[in-house]
Amino acid sequence: MMKQKRWISLIQKRGDQHAANELISHYYQSIYAYVYKQTLNKELSLDLTQDIFISMLLSIQQFDEKKASFKTWLYRIATYKLVDYFRSKNYTYDRSTDSMDGVEIATPSDFTLELEWREDIKKAAQLINNFSIIDQQVLRLKLFGEQTFIEIASSLDMPESSIKTKYYAAIKKIKHRMEAE
Repeated sequence: MMKQKRWISLIQKRGDQHAANELISHYYQSIYAYVYKQTLNKELSLDLTQDIFISMLLSIQQFDEKKASFKTWLYRIATYKLVDYFRSKNYTYDRSTDSMDGVEIATPSDFTLELEWREDIKKAAQLINNFSIIDQQVLRLKLFGEQTFIEIASSLDMPESSIKTKYYAAIKKIKHRMEAE
């Protein structure tokens, strides 16, 4: 935590490249995982993760630890980038996924479950893309970012009760739509 504050301070004051590399290295895996869980596409996830860190570095002067933790602030940037991507003209629902080469499959039933799980994730992600921006942010941070309601409330500057209401209402809609298919 202290290292992190020092890195942020060095980047803000001097544009320190070494501190920037350390900060990015510290968060890279968690941000990449957050993005990949939503795209299920390795190359796209790498590109979006890079964009997220570029945005982070370009806007780090605006980071204020009194308003939110750095992690919360970074996930907010990631969530905005994902929402922007899924709302962009570049996004087309691509049914192709990463190659399964090199993945060991224990049994045909495990493989079937894996494919069904991927299809469910894709359907859920596609449904999430149709929600309002604020509902998308809540869902993405909770489901894919594995953040608590308190962290999400802090990130979005909303009461925790509102976050819970939005989350549970959206989950109910997703379940209803997936069951209808």
